[in-house]
Amino acid sequence: MALGANLGDPAGTLAAVRPLLSQELLDWAGIALLLRWSPLFRTAPVGGPPDQPPFINAVLLVDRQGPEAVAAGRAPWPDPLPLLLRLQALESRFGRQRLVHWGPRSLDLDLLWCGEARCSSPQLELPHPCLRQRAFVIGPLSAIEPQLVLPGGHQTAGALLAELLSRPGAEAPPLPLSAQEGWPEAA
Repeated sequence: MALGANLGDPAGTLAAVRPLLSQELLDWAGIALLLRWSPLFRTAPVGGPPDQPPFINAVLLVDRQGPEAVAAGRAPWPDPLPLLLRLQALESRFGRQRLVHWGPRSLDLDLLWCGEARCSSPQLELPHPCLRQRAFVIGPLSAIEPQLVLPGGHQTAGALLAELLSRPGAEAPPLPLSAQEGWPEAA
């Protein structure tokens, strides 16, 4: 899952949504979860209107844990569409308005993939169609699990980040931020 914001106090918003997001994930999954949060990163906006402020981005990897996970084996995750609706409700609570495509936003929560689920509908596409193309997502992913191979690919997150940043006209590298109140992870 990717998290981002570039309006108001983006780092404060991400820290404030963190416990709410944790609870929504637990309620959706119905079993104990292991949540691995990346550090926060400052990133340049990609696409959208010019002159918008930089984003603060992070990612969250969600795994099953405990006896319930062992009993579940490789059982599929619950339907991801209800999770998407939960994420959109959280965005609304934090003032998200969808006025301009790739425009500034108070909170952006993107479902990147959900286990082996594949989905292509007007509401949700999984894996996320831009997952492997955005340094602002791959940078935080590689900070917490550089050897992770993303769905639909063969490269690790670390190798993919290096490739993305070496392309002509590439996004600026994500800049890691120091740990702060409500977000203890640091690069």
